[in-house]
Amino acid sequence: MTTPEIAVATPADRPQIVESLVATFATDPVIRWFFPSDDAYPEQAAAFFGYLFDKRVGLGAVYVAEGGNAVAIWEPPATGAVTPVPAPSMPADVRERLDAYDRMMHALLPTEPYWYLGVLGTHPDHHGRRLGHAVMAEGLRRAADAGLPAVLETATEGNVRMYERAGWKVIASATDPIPIWVLAQGR
Repeated sequence: MTTPEIAVATPADRPQIVESLVATFATDPVIRWFFPSDDAYPEQAAAFFGYLFDKRVGLGAVYVAEGGNAVAIWEPPATGAVTPVPAPSMPADVRERLDAYDRMMHALLPTEPYWYLGVLGTHPDHHGRRLGHAVMAEGLRRAADAGLPAVLETATEGNVRMYERAGWKVIASATDPIPIWVLAQGR
């Protein structure tokens, strides 16, 4: 298997990245809890992922394979982590769920500096090629070079097992308002 070419994303990559993430997370428990309406999901998820991309693209820590078929949106430690979508961009019920999730995550995340893997996804048409692992590895290298741990969260037990096979360890979990596991590597 050939190693995919990984690039640092630019604003020009936004459309493909957002399209890939909307498709990737269409059945994700957390994202669908945020955006439960099948009719509104594409628009709301696109706004959400677009916000996360826009917030982090200038940090030089958004990695893509194949122009956005796989993406890892990392956040370096100096900027904080888990920032919800601004209230004006979402309906009140969505905003309430985003805020509840944000409160839960802040209670679970480490207090020491870390690199945060906010989003990792591969478009469903490109699964099975290890593109996600390749883009994830770029941020892991930067965290290791800085002597800092990397942290992420997931809402599926299958993902917990996949991340554990890649060297991550569960450091926290919660069930309210939705089941979630926080994993770290390099601590």
